[in-house]
Amino acid sequence: MPMISRYAALAATCVFVLNTALAVAEDSSTARYRDSSPGSDWPGYGRTYGEGHYSPLDEIDTGNVGRLGLAWSLELGQDNSVTQPIAVDGVLYFATGYSIVQAVDAKTGKRLWSYDPNAAEAAGINLRLGWGSRGISWWNGKIYTATHDGRLIAIDARDGKPVWTAQTLDRRDALYISAAPRVFDGKVIIGNASDYGAVRGYVTAYDAETGQQLWRFHTVPGDPADGFENDAMAMAAKTWFGEWWKHGGGGTVWNSIAYDPDTDTLFLGTGNGYPWNRRARSAGQGDNLFLCSIVALSGATGDYKWHYQINPGETWDYNAAMDVQLAELPIDGKPRKVVMNAPKNGFFYVLDRETGQLISAEPFAKVNWASRIDLATGRPVENPAARYPDGTTAEVWPSSQGAHGWLPMAYSPKRQRVFIPVMEQGMTITDAGVDVANWRAPLDRTVFSAVHTGADIDDPLHGTGALVAWDPVAQKAVWRVPHPTHVNGGVMATAGDLVFQGTVAGDFTAYAADDGRVLWSFPAQAPVHAPPLSYAADGRQYVTVLTGLGTSAGSAGPAIARYDINPRTQARRVLTFVLDGRAQLPPRTLNPDTLRPPTDPGFAPDVELARIGAAVYLKHCTWCHGAAAIGAGHSPDLRRSAVPLGAEAFARVVRDGELVANGMPRFEELTDEALAALRQYLRTEAAALRASGTRR
Repeated sequence: MPMISRYAALAATCVFVLNTALAVAEDSSTARYRDSSPGSDWPGYGRTYGEGHYSPLDEIDTGNVGRLGLAWSLELGQDNSVTQPIAVDGVLYFATGYSIVQAVDAKTGKRLWSYDPNAAEAAGINLRLGWGSRGISWWNGKIYTATHDGRLIAIDARDGKPVWTAQTLDRRDALYISAAPRVFDGKVIIGNASDYGAVRGYVTAYDAETGQQLWRFHTVPGDPADGFENDAMAMAAKTWFGEWWKHGGGGTVWNSIAYDPDTDTLFLGTGNGYPWNRRARSAGQGDNLFLCSIVALSGATGDYKWHYQINPGETWDYNAAMDVQLAELPIDGKPRKVVMNAPKNGFFYVLDRETGQLISAEPFAKVNWASRIDLATGRPVENPAARYPDGTTAEVWPSSQGAHGWLPMAYSPKRQRVFIPVMEQGMTITDAGVDVANWRAPLDRTVFSAVHTGADIDDPLHGTGALVAWDPVAQKAVWRVPHPTHVNGGVMATAGDLVFQGTVAGDFTAYAADDGRVLWSFPAQAPVHAPPLSYAADGRQYVTVLTGLGTSAGSAGPAIARYDINPRTQARRVLTFVLDGRAQLPPRTLNPDTLRPPTDPGFAPDVELARIGAAVYLKHCTWCHGAAAIGAGHSPDLRRSAVPLGAEAFARVVRDGELVANGMPRFEELTDEALAALRQYLRTEAAALRASGTRR
């Protein structure tokens, strides 16, 4: 045989072996993601492609959950910890803060490695948006994380070293990423988020092994003068009016994606329009596809298959980016593959998975923006007053925070029930005083959506919540466990007939799936907001959850001030439980000094200056540091901080960016006068807190 032929044969053999190895690895990865997988691993955000947040493990069940005890805990420091961990082959992985990924031995809690992409420093002005990572995913020995500044990074699961990086967005755009990447069929897909500028939503699929971009699908059409990328965008453009592309349109895919491997179909939950107000966004006309929709795409090509729009012409921030979950339900006596969604707008939707046909929709929370969903047309029967016509102010339920937020619900195929962390809040909304005809997006990454919204209708501080067990076939609640606030933790269900959820009060609780009875509860010494998971290591079932508040809970300070949560000192930990676990948390000590504002002998009241400062705070600070300067989330309560006491220190932090690495953005545009007013407002609030003699 000629030498060149031998080399060719050897090369062909090597390629065959490599391709075979990749195929075997891919088959192993796919098997872990199937809804029928045994549940030893939790490789992706919702565990499987169907995103059910359900564990088929049943070693821990209703009969023995009372024996559940702490196996180990791990301190996390000050980083935001509201994230969904994953677990594969006895190793627990999670991201804290700005996508700092860590690997931990699932049995012992020993740290194995940590990888910091330094996303806060890279984010620039977009550090003013969002709060950090909601989760990560695993595929074929790699961990996938997406960063605030738009990078998608594949990390070697063995040692935490980056394998490849793809920049998924233009950093000049008002976009960021907080979502967990989803993986499927050798690909990894990611979207992005924003309510802060002229953006056009899209998702992008990459080769999971190499990071090569495979396809991109936009969720709203661009400038018609540039042509449309595909027939779907040309179709969608017919539902938009005015010069919408100058605003970007919105429709970001910032959270939920599910996948059906049998039909190679991706299901996207899309976001609200930008700006929220359709009168400013689309000349007050049109359905504005594909805002607030479930959109089905080909996994191989990204081609459009079908869509169902939950809120045509959306104008309240009622996006559909909450869990998109897949199930098979008995509909009219026959099994039917469905998509389920409990979006912000308060109706629970069941759709046919192959066609997108609406099967049923009923309210799971208080709703007044629409009376019902018309099954014949698939459209809501709206209350005309809810669209705040002619500058009126509407009282609308639910609020823009939604009847269900991003924190996941769980679906138990054993019970055929969905367990939803429901939020009960209303709002006032109006565009009185807004020049909608000439509205333009702000350039400083502040929330201004051509409307004005107000607090809960019945109680301006609090709102309530509940864990609701929902029958998706009968479309009704089976049981309900009330919670005193709308800050409502993520949920997990298990084959042991259990439902796990944490509370802002610091309890991590297991409920009976059949009737909602409390069967076990653990005092976590800190808010439990993140979604839990369950997995197996060495044949034993474990349950893990992270403690601490973060993401949008940061703005809910007045609602949860009663719990005396100090963002600077709250215990952010990994808690892992096992039957007959004997570990103990250190005793909780509440130092009153950490909750008292510092003394401020140089303070002199100035009502007008404080009023100006309150406007600066509302525009730039509320979403992280809390409404009314009451901090409770991941950012410090500035009433209790010494930084505002000194003008130079305050300027170094706020304007010069001294703490950018810690996630504190730089506001270089603030003048000396604006900083002085902001300091006055914070010192005034601190003085009021000192004078009240309370800790709130």
